[in-house]
Amino acid sequence: MSYGMIAIILILSYLAGSIPTSIIVGKILKGRNFDIRQHGSGNAGGTNVFRVLGWKPGLFVMSFDVFKGFVAAFWIAKIWDISLFENDPFAVSVFAGLAAILGHTYTVFAKFKGGKGVGTAGGMLIAIFPIGFSICLGVFFVVLTLSGYVSLSSIAASVAFPIVLKLLPPAGTEDSVIIWIIAVLIPFFIVFTHRSNVVRLFRGEENRFEKVMIFKPRG
Repeated sequence: MSYGMIAIILILSYLAGSIPTSIIVGKILKGRNFDIRQHGSGNAGGTNVFRVLGWKPGLFVMSFDVFKGFVAAFWIAKIWDISLFENDPFAVSVFAGLAAILGHTYTVFAKFKGGKGVGTAGGMLIAIFPIGFSICLGVFFVVLTLSGYVSLSSIAASVAFPIVLKLLPPAGTEDSVIIWIIAVLIPFFIVFTHRSNVVRLFRGEENRFEKVMIFKPRG
């Protein structure tokens, strides 16, 4: 595969990830002057849509953001059924998924101010490691149920990714240097995109997602 082909895959994946789902949905429902980033938490992600516009638009945005990562890592990366490195069949999918995550977070269609990349990272994980995705999703909901914090749940799920990969590596990943590099980098990236949430967590100022809480902490 030529480097030109690699560039095409990365560009297409970035553009797919850059589709500003929450912004588009907000304008469809509230008018062209409405910007979801000026309401709620100020984030262009599914959680903020859920809070500001309701659960149906929120669910749609979350699902589509996941779909963007899946499309990049599964369809775009495998159009030519090729790999970046001869002995690393996961490389193109991982890089394409990463490009989609960056597109979602720094979307070219909305002045490079997008979401935090969790859903799109989940879509990439579905494409390359579906069992790992299921476990990380379980971690997300357990932490969310116990704490009520979406940000903390997202960080916990991202930290679980490399641990699950180590314990249950999918066939073909044993010698994949690329997937391990990304597995280690993703938690740092998710923490970085949630840095303001982390500050609010330490200050006790982070908003809980009360509607999904089953066990509410006392006090």
